[in-house]
Amino acid sequence: MSTIVDRISVLLSVILAEMPVGTNLGLFWLLWALISGRFLLSRGAVFPALADGGLPADAVRRSGAALAYGRWTIQTLVRAWRQMVEQEGHGHAHRYEGFRPVACDLVGFFRPRLSGCVGKHYQAGADKALPAIVLAVVAAVGSVGKVRVPLLRLLLRAAPGDRSEVELQRRALTQAGAALQPDEVLIVDAGFGVAALLVGGVPRFVARVARNFTARRNVLPAYTGRGRCPVYGERGRPLPRTYKGRTMAASPPDATAQWVRAGRTIQAQLWDDLVLSTAKPGAPAFRCAVIHDPRYQEPLVLVTNLPVSAYALRCLYRDRWPIEQLPLAAKQMVGAHRAFVFGDESRYRLPELALLAGNILAYVAATAAAVPTGFWDRCCHPTCGRLRRVWLRVDFSDIPIPAGPLRKKVSVTAHVPKGVQGHRRQKGMITLPATTLGRRKVA
Repeated sequence: MSTIVDRISVLLSVILAEMPVGTNLGLFWLLWALISGRFLLSRGAVFPALADGGLPADAVRRSGAALAYGRWTIQTLVRAWRQMVEQEGHGHAHRYEGFRPVACDLVGFFRPRLSGCVGKHYQAGADKALPAIVLAVVAAVGSVGKVRVPLLRLLLRAAPGDRSEVELQRRALTQAGAALQPDEVLIVDAGFGVAALLVGGVPRFVARVARNFTARRNVLPAYTGRGRCPVYGERGRPLPRTYKGRTMAASPPDATAQWVRAGRTIQAQLWDDLVLSTAKPGAPAFRCAVIHDPRYQEPLVLVTNLPVSAYALRCLYRDRWPIEQLPLAAKQMVGAHRAFVFGDESRYRLPELALLAGNILAYVAATAAAVPTGFWDRCCHPTCGRLRRVWLRVDFSDIPIPAGPLRKKVSVTAHVPKGVQGHRRQKGMITLPATTLGRRKVA
């Protein structure tokens, strides 16, 4: 146990090396409280989670101040975390026909009783959008051993004036597309529209679309000799559709493919050189693929601008699913599905740190030896839950603090009033607004 505790302490110290002195130590204990699952015991309360680890009261206050008032951004921590993982070299990126997947998604931390929470995110249990702190997540997908692990690359929060997720999606696609390497492709779910990908300038993408998706050919049909000359290409649909009791047949595909996977014959149809249903010929073109797998009731409809096979498209989109591990680890494993923070910065910083802590927990669990929960756990696997239960038994006084900049900031505070004297109001003249002319001034 001491070896893995030492490793996570060194790992956190490397991530927090660029943070200001004092703030880095507060964030060190806050990340330890998250990855050890103490927020599950405190039901999302910050101070009880820190105090449960054995921290003294002054250290608890300093960690809370680092969360609320510290001068730091989550992107600095994410960048340091990514560089450290790449330097260790334990994992390898997935590659299909020369392309590596980078997944993008929106994550909502639901806060239905938070005053001033303007963001909303869809919740399947309620079947509607609920007030939430919405974040955009971008992660590269690879494997550590036999475990698929996402690596955080970008975390974006909604702008203060945004009342919908559209603007956040647009900014996430623009920044994620600009950061793609020449051999990387952005993978998104059906919540991101194809038009947003094309307008955002994403150079390479694979997106899932609805079953009733339609598009147009990128060429004009032949003139029939009557009426106006055609302006738009011929409309086509990859799957048949029933509307008002009338069945509209699917358009014939340009190519077909099939392969065998685990004893199942998977079939695919492809349509090339398409544009949006509202676009004219000459607009940015893409391809559409419909993949029929006997394991699933509904086919998979994908849209891409990559010149790859249907098999590679299916493999690329399947690597979008590991990004769902980030909110799962941050909410259920770490305990950030509840939050009792209300400040303008804290309400965003705590979910951001929880996503980072969940990613750290998943990576360390995949690279370390599996730790059994007890004598009954005879066939244990390297999972987040097992590692979290081990760290939950570790007291903060037993955690070694690496030497270096990770220390308490030594500041002269003897001259500063403390306690009630620190925030007691001073008497003075207060000028009333102009609307109260004629009334006397209050001393």
